[in-house]
Amino acid sequence: MKSILLKIKNLFFNKWTVGGGLLLLGFVLISNWVIISSAKKSIYSTVAETPKGYKVALLLGTSRYTIRGTTNLYFKYRIKAAADLYRSGKIKHIIVSGDNRVKNYNEPKQMQIALMALGIPESAITLDYAGFRTLDSVVRSKKVFGQREIIIVSQRFHVERALFIADKYDINAVGFTAQDPPGKYSLKTRIREVFAKTKAVIDLYIINKKPKFLGKKEQIKI
Repeated sequence: MKSILLKIKNLFFNKWTVGGGLLLLGFVLISNWVIISSAKKSIYSTVAETPKGYKVALLLGTSRYTIRGTTNLYFKYRIKAAADLYRSGKIKHIIVSGDNRVKNYNEPKQMQIALMALGIPESAITLDYAGFRTLDSVVRSKKVFGQREIIIVSQRFHVERALFIADKYDINAVGFTAQDPPGKYSLKTRIREVFAKTKAVIDLYIINKKPKFLGKKEQIKI
């Protein structure tokens, strides 16, 4: 009798496990589809096709160097993309938003240095030290820096998620895509992004996640 009950218990448990796994997989796939499809018409890959009228770009941060000490291509290509927008006259100002939660790690400052090395004046750059996550960077561009219209600069997969967040917060945003690193270079990042998009849906529409820190307003005047 005990063996029969155990078989029934295992069968019931296995069905629930498989069912739960399928539901989770479905949620991941749908979340990614919704974000990618909703951003499709708002993303531009060349300066020429990028619309005018957006004075400020939000440059999303990443580390300047990899853990091996080599130049991070995500960083390099994002800097170039933002500089190209500025030099073309499509934007007049750049918010560089990244992580600076510890003293010896300063993404915004590194982005500023790199932009200035390409000829972008310091006066055209605003540093956002509390861009701990993409959600924080996007929301702070509006609530701290007073921008309701922005061009978001990063690689396409990242821009898609940022635009999804911007839409939730009623920010009129388009995306400008930086060059993608080679396939093998970006494989781990692409895999992580699948779950990052899923988490974005959870953050915005299930748990109502807020930025870690807002602080006082720093209105950008152009």
